[in-house]
Amino acid sequence: MRNIQVKNIGGIYMNENKIGSLVVDSAVYLHQNLGPGLVESIYEGVLMKLFAREGLSVERQVPIPMELGREPSDGRFLADLIIDGKVIIDLKSVAEITEAHKKQLLKCLEQTETKLGYILNFGSPLMENGIVRVANGLSE
Repeated sequence: MRNIQVKNIGGIYMNENKIGSLVVDSAVYLHQNLGPGLVESIYEGVLMKLFAREGLSVERQVPIPMELGREPSDGRFLADLIIDGKVIIDLKSVAEITEAHKKQLLKCLEQTETKLGYILNFGSPLMENGIVRVANGLSE
């Protein structure tokens, strides 16, 4: 995808799994403080600021072109947040996450050669039930 330098925050190497832990903790914190059911853009803006405070680079609303072989399509996926070029976040505020949501994120990971993504559903009454981790060849 992008060749972004790996962050070293407080002497801690921030690989995909460590960034993922921060994503989960931040989502739970945000859900507890703002509550469920707001529009996605509110959660997106606050998460972006939380990650930036941690020293992570954050890109917002990043277009991901879809290709078949070498042929680009007219459509594209918009990644809500990309953290340090390593973790893609897809934000939702819906009743439930479907298999289609998971497949869309996996396809985005494949197209960008990114190994980890999260669907964060702020429509869930409990954030713990609204977090879906999607891996693309990532070792635990």
